[in-house]
Amino acid sequence: MEGSRLCVLLPIFLFIAKTMVVGKSIPTTLEGPFQPVTRLFDSSLRRGSDDLPMDNSRLKRNVTGMFPEQIALAISSPTSMWVSWVTGDAQIGSNVTALDPSSVASEVWYGKESGKYAYKGKGNATVYSQLYPFEGLLNYTSGIIHHVRIDGLEPGTKYYYKCGDSSLPAMSEEHVFETLPLPGPNSYPSRIAVIGDLGLTSNSSTTFDHLTENDPSLILMVGDLTYANQYLTTGGKGVPSYSHAFPYAPIRETYQPRWDGWQRFMEPLISRVPMMVIEGNHEIEEQVAGITFKSYLTRFAVPAEESGSNSNFFYSFDAGGVHFVMLGAYVDYNSTGAQYAWLKKDLNQVDRNVTPWLVAAWHPPWYNSYSSHYQEFECMRLEMESLLYQYGVDIVFSGHVHAYERINRVYNYTLDPCGPVYITVGDGGNIEEIVVDHADDPGKCPSPGANLPEIGGVCHLNFSSGPAKGKFCWDRQPEWSAFRESSFGHGILEVVNSTYALWTWHRNQDIYKEDSAGDQIYIVRRPELCSASTSLKGNNVTQQGAQTNQRAAISANWTWVMSLIIMILMAF
Repeated sequence: MEGSRLCVLLPIFLFIAKTMVVGKSIPTTLEGPFQPVTRLFDSSLRRGSDDLPMDNSRLKRNVTGMFPEQIALAISSPTSMWVSWVTGDAQIGSNVTALDPSSVASEVWYGKESGKYAYKGKGNATVYSQLYPFEGLLNYTSGIIHHVRIDGLEPGTKYYYKCGDSSLPAMSEEHVFETLPLPGPNSYPSRIAVIGDLGLTSNSSTTFDHLTENDPSLILMVGDLTYANQYLTTGGKGVPSYSHAFPYAPIRETYQPRWDGWQRFMEPLISRVPMMVIEGNHEIEEQVAGITFKSYLTRFAVPAEESGSNSNFFYSFDAGGVHFVMLGAYVDYNSTGAQYAWLKKDLNQVDRNVTPWLVAAWHPPWYNSYSSHYQEFECMRLEMESLLYQYGVDIVFSGHVHAYERINRVYNYTLDPCGPVYITVGDGGNIEEIVVDHADDPGKCPSPGANLPEIGGVCHLNFSSGPAKGKFCWDRQPEWSAFRESSFGHGILEVVNSTYALWTWHRNQDIYKEDSAGDQIYIVRRPELCSASTSLKGNNVTQQGAQTNQRAAISANWTWVMSLIIMILMAF
């Protein structure tokens, strides 16, 4: 009894400790909307770095024969986990022959004690090919990709596992993971890492090392993983960004071995911490006959069937008291399509008494004040925003823009206390470099014909109200943009309870600093004001009104903290 009481109260103690540090005040969204702040790019830093070569020790194949490599975890359900890995040699050349997936078994041995595996799971295996039937271009066929779902897992429990084929024998070394808590209003993952546009550069390495040091229990990867399509099929460098065309090729090429290198690079972390992915534009990887996303769809196991979407492009899952919705921006998102119908059904089934927090993620941001990708996905916003608002989505994570930005609570470009907090973390470290230009900087407003999405329509618009009425760009940082900075990094979300969550953005340049944060705020849910399925509440809140109420909000916040202290004292 005392142990369970401590489990419930420990996060509260941590919250109070962090909030009451002498000389340090962490703001809450109750104090918002905030006056816009821009921290300019630190010119002493480089805007980018070169990709790691394929012979780098973190990218090289370090197993032989049919022994497993590129081992990864993903959540299947609150009591099951996907284990994925690759066996055999990938091939690249003019003529390649696919490996036979039936030539090696897909087994996972697992149990609660090291070296003792009481349970065994079996799954399926497949291969994929990236083919370019054009003179001078090389083809690729993958190693054998395995996916095994292991069931019957207990929450908050450490499991030891091996994967491979015991008959060869070719089993991996032992790995270990800890399951997440069951859905419920009083249990949450300890640290949820959010990262986007990672790539495989020296900056990516710093991001990965910093992320590992922060010890996440769950990872959200919000698109643009490997940047394999920055390369020719021969492995030579292709173009500096996705929007450019290969000048002498009949199709945009990719160098698929970068995928193998990326998954080896990630394995030390994602073999023990589940990573949930969603596609970005760099995963499109077009082949002839309109084939796209082949590597993304084949390499990753996601809870598509479990969540009823039956599509790796969009799905949902629970992690403790958080319901996550992962959406696809590069497939049909129109209100008449399958994704929208699934999303509406999924949101309608969420029980906020069980999973109070509702978090959404997709690759390109809807709210973005940088010149890069400005208003690129207005069509998606116009189709889906009202549905997410209606069901009270609390936080939205995106990437795509290679910088950091946190948005004030907003709905339809209007400050709104019931709108989600939108956060862009497209600053993982990829080869395309950090972006520094803002659409409101003099001469940096993109033309309405720029920033066209690779897939989907164009819905660029001039603002219909507010200080930028009639204009395509603001002449200053928009009021809905709370904080922005051009630096590489990643984010950590720590959910304290059913209403408070601490968001921290960690900059790469701060990796060796003690207890530092590039941006930090408590995101506070207000279910009493913003009940799900209640639309358009209070969307006329202005900056001036928010400032008037700021003292009351801070007072209410500290009253809440003191109430917690009293509750804790009474509990003991």
